[in-house]
Amino acid sequence: MSPTLIFDCDGVLADTERDGHLPAFNQTFAEAGLPIHWSEEEYGHLLAIGGGKERLATVFTPVFVETANLPTDPDEQRDLVARWHKAKTAHYTALVADGVLPGRPGIARLVAEASAEGWGLAVASTSAEASVRAVLEHAVGAELAAQFTVFAGDVVPAKKPAPDIYLLALQELGIGPEEVVVVEDSANGLRAALGAGLRTIVTVSSYTADEDFTGASLVVSSLGDLPDDPAVVLSDPHGVAVDGQVELSHVEHLLHTP
Repeated sequence: MSPTLIFDCDGVLADTERDGHLPAFNQTFAEAGLPIHWSEEEYGHLLAIGGGKERLATVFTPVFVETANLPTDPDEQRDLVARWHKAKTAHYTALVADGVLPGRPGIARLVAEASAEGWGLAVASTSAEASVRAVLEHAVGAELAAQFTVFAGDVVPAKKPAPDIYLLALQELGIGPEEVVVVEDSANGLRAALGAGLRTIVTVSSYTADEDFTGASLVVSSLGDLPDDPAVVLSDPHGVAVDGQVELSHVEHLLHTP
């Protein structure tokens, strides 16, 4: 089997949280007539919860349910969360289509290099599939995006930091952990990948720079695009020796590390 690169979406393909998901959530709340407006700081804390539906469900506190006249029945709450999430996804994909969220440095370059060398390509994300595909196409272009297998949203019941989505990817792709390198941006994502036995490159994002990335094979500021957007190496336990941008040769090196 061919070696495979598996990317997270948010914070990896594009720095989507601050300028994409957060305003889409707040627009949804406003349209629903809810007195909620998440600040950047509040949303940063909510990112510890994997999945947009799961973050939306946090609004159902007893006090807020009463003051906002929201349903108390769990099934009605789930239906409401699903409607909110559908609206939020529409707002988010519109932002992506408007070009508000460009791909992060090095993404298109590394994907093109991997494709040319016959590597498998996939995305494993807790975001809705429509959101992931929109970001993917804008980050790497339609031709390369079509080569990706996407695992997204509610395809597994337990979201990151549980390893389930990566275990599903291995099963569906028919590959072993020794053939995979993951690119993640968060401690939750790293724990999910490590839980599935996968070597992981971390490209820190605006919300995750101060998190604990113990166990990562390589930690960098981004994949890098020389000369304008060089990658800064933050941790290099395997001596990959990145000089300004992460190349496919560096990824191949990681496949052969313990």
